[in-house]
Amino acid sequence: MPERIPPPPAATARGLPLRGARPPVAVDYNQSPFVVAWEVTRACALACQHCRAEAQPRRHPGELPTSDGFLLIEEVRSLGAALLVLTGGDPMLRPDLPELIAHARSAGLNVALSPSATPRVTRARLSDCRDAGVGRVSFSLDGASAATHDAFRGVPGVFARTLRTLDLLREVGLTVQINTTVCRQNAHELAAVASLAAQYGAVMWSLFFLVPTGRGKVDDVISAEEHERVFNWLFDFATSPPFDVRTTAAPQYRRVVMQRTPSRPDGGWQVHAGFQCSSAADGITRAAQGVNDGKGFCFVSHLGEIQPSGFLPLTGGVFPRDSLVTTYREAPLFRSLRDPARLKGKCGRCEFRAVCGGSRARAHAFAGDPLAEEPRCVYDPPGALPASEVPHRVPV
Repeated sequence: MPERIPPPPAATARGLPLRGARPPVAVDYNQSPFVVAWEVTRACALACQHCRAEAQPRRHPGELPTSDGFLLIEEVRSLGAALLVLTGGDPMLRPDLPELIAHARSAGLNVALSPSATPRVTRARLSDCRDAGVGRVSFSLDGASAATHDAFRGVPGVFARTLRTLDLLREVGLTVQINTTVCRQNAHELAAVASLAAQYGAVMWSLFFLVPTGRGKVDDVISAEEHERVFNWLFDFATSPPFDVRTTAAPQYRRVVMQRTPSRPDGGWQVHAGFQCSSAADGITRAAQGVNDGKGFCFVSHLGEIQPSGFLPLTGGVFPRDSLVTTYREAPLFRSLRDPARLKGKCGRCEFRAVCGGSRARAHAFAGDPLAEEPRCVYDPPGALPASEVPHRVPV
């Protein structure tokens, strides 16, 4: 298990706002996702063990061209998303990347970029993206050493290159987000990874709990008990975090937060310090309520497939043939994922189902059914309490 990281000098008390914190952004997830992620290409020079995209060395001829990309960006604006993430594969393989960023910024969107740590990430390329208007750039750190990280990424030297690139990001004036995939190989190193993220000035640490899709393997997914131990460690760490902390494919963490956070006299819930929004210079905030596959999150593949997330490869429509706005709001797949009454197994009878609901991507990966119960949750619900009895806004 991870060891406890000593709190930073400016530690805050649990439940109290961080200095400069602002309220999370509330979004009606039936109408708008908080985030749209567009996989601008599936090509990538790395060979990551867990890659959900099974990235290939060459770009696909059917990728959405620049013109369709501009149309997609307009639909993201119409949909009301707070953030557009340009991801891959490796977005740096798109020559039109600065144009796409600039168009999104002109449409009023906050833009984040998630490239791979390859030689294509140069000062000039990052400066072009900065000048086009990108706000935040994320890189992956899946271990605190080259031995762990390079084995994970499938290419020697990527760990050292990533650290050099993190320095470069700060030099060109871009804010840094660190992404970590939590799995069997690295769960014991999370404290050390967090220390590295703080050392390199990250404003956000985003933990992705492995879903066995693409190259990801079932044997690499940590057990339900290990998930619970990591969640409790993360809760303690996030009491006084040096950066924002976010989880993906781990909605059960919201249950842990609620179980460990005292309620206020008015019946509401204190906001855990790790969920406050520190005032990052990029203007990118976080959602007021938890995001899940198809519920606050929408993914568009390199071929235009509109999916609940990159980890849940079920398609509700194909852009530009189908409208992104209509698909997210009206497609039966998306509507079912936003309805806690449709959940099966113990998720369906759980009193936390409105704020948690389990990872729909992991349920699909294990059971072939996106509405099945979360296979990596230790909690045994006492009965079928109405979901309305549990508050809906627990940001994670």
